[in-house]
Amino acid sequence: MLSLTLAACGVPQDGVVDDTTGTQEAPLASVRLRLMAANTTSGNLQSYDPGEGIRIFQGTKPDVVMIQEFNYGDNSATAIRNFVNTAFGSSFYYYREAGAQIPNGIISRYPIIASGEWDDTQVTNRDFAWARIDVPGPKDLWVVSVHLLTSSSTTRNTEATNLVNFIKTHVPTGDYLAIGGDFNTSSRSESCFTTFSQVVTTSSPYPADRNGNTNTNASRGSPYDHVLVDSDLRAYQTSTVIGSSSFSAGLVVDTRVYSPLSDISPALSADSGATNMQHMAVIKDFLIPSDTTTASITVTSPNGGESWVGGSSRAITWTASGVTNVKVEYTLNGSTWTPLTSSTSASTGSYTWTVPSSATTTARVRVSDASDSTVTDTSNAAFTITTSTGGGSAVVFINEVLANEAGSDVNGEFVELVNSGGTAADLSGWTISDSTGVRHTFTSGTTLAAGAAIVVFGGSTGIPSGLANAVAASTGTLGLGNSGDTVAVKNSAGTTVNSTTYPSSLSGTDGVSMNRSPDASSGGSFVLHTTLSGLAASPGKRVSGSAF
Repeated sequence: MLSLTLAACGVPQDGVVDDTTGTQEAPLASVRLRLMAANTTSGNLQSYDPGEGIRIFQGTKPDVVMIQEFNYGDNSATAIRNFVNTAFGSSFYYYREAGAQIPNGIISRYPIIASGEWDDTQVTNRDFAWARIDVPGPKDLWVVSVHLLTSSSTTRNTEATNLVNFIKTHVPTGDYLAIGGDFNTSSRSESCFTTFSQVVTTSSPYPADRNGNTNTNASRGSPYDHVLVDSDLRAYQTSTVIGSSSFSAGLVVDTRVYSPLSDISPALSADSGATNMQHMAVIKDFLIPSDTTTASITVTSPNGGESWVGGSSRAITWTASGVTNVKVEYTLNGSTWTPLTSSTSASTGSYTWTVPSSATTTARVRVSDASDSTVTDTSNAAFTITTSTGGGSAVVFINEVLANEAGSDVNGEFVELVNSGGTAADLSGWTISDSTGVRHTFTSGTTLAAGAAIVVFGGSTGIPSGLANAVAASTGTLGLGNSGDTVAVKNSAGTTVNSTTYPSSLSGTDGVSMNRSPDASSGGSFVLHTTLSGLAASPGKRVSGSAF
């Protein structure tokens, strides 16, 4: 069966597309395209009614979704349109296959110029839903939403063979192609992946969650869900960046382990564990070329969730393209904006700010093109400004730990401390210990300046060349456990100032540290460093490798 629809049902026809990602852009030379595979229903009748899946969509802001079990309300055109409006926005387009008990579908920020379904001969209650999408640039994007059977790997390979034949017949080789959805695959070695590799790439690296788990079923033990693209599109894959976090191979969205959760608000921690939620959504991002010039700005810090001390010196950072000068502003209440500079060079990507001494939990910053206020970006979420008497006290905490050194040289183990407070901290007589005992005692006269970091390494040979803010453990070793341990910082009176107990999931990879997320935030949770940047570790420096 082959059906063709020239206009997707229930979509707006004016082509107006809202920017809901937080960065407003002029016509782009490269456009970020976020593709998602989503079988995230949690309703009793395989529907999106309860709202958990909707919140995940709202928090992750995909551009194109290959959706399964596309049911909502009474499934009328009005109900489906309301679902799309709520989860994505009134300007989004959609296609939903007709006559299916658990239909597949496509939802798109960009116009769907053709759509339909190809017959899945192995099942009676859904088919392969496809759409041709007019994405920016000279090529169209073809996407296919699939929901393969659970019965056997042989049946899934038959479905894959049939779909590949449809694709070879109907999809122009010069266009982009993505196949996404619930494959119900128990492993990545199933024969269907070899079959799919005729038209899309199936090789690693694979999307992963905050803890590095690439599996996608409810128990997180099998890779059920996938976004597979052809080689033309794969060439443009880029890290999935959400708030202060970056996922180099894409993201498996599990709200139970995601941190900081504010980056994907309004999603709740329990959403991925909701009753009847059997799958995790999968995201991959791409920077595809357009045929026009670019002008864009993206705020990178503070981007939500940070806690900055009033009176301290902090860097507001951003990335910009096609912009000469920027205007930088901040708000303490979310509505009244105060300018910091009306024009500074966009290429510097940074503006040093003395944080105002006004306590608030609703602060944000905004960076705009100084000559075109429509090109602008604001912190994705609010951050906190704290104050304290006496001009702001020191706030010392463990920010980064490398327990599993690269190779076998234990001198490379380290513990990084950061002072996010407004005054210097006197570390004389302070100690760092693990569950075995004290590993380092700071010498008299050691101070940690406000906004600075100091690193204690297992041995002097482990200190990287040129790193000045580092010392060797006074006992000659840190002895941190690779399968889990507790690290504690105590002041000269023996009072615990800060401590963390880490599991093997954060210490089981050679050379990869665990780091606060957001970086340098005393309340942030620890995650693998590689989920925050392309670096395996950053002792004495920010997670990006820049100086404190």
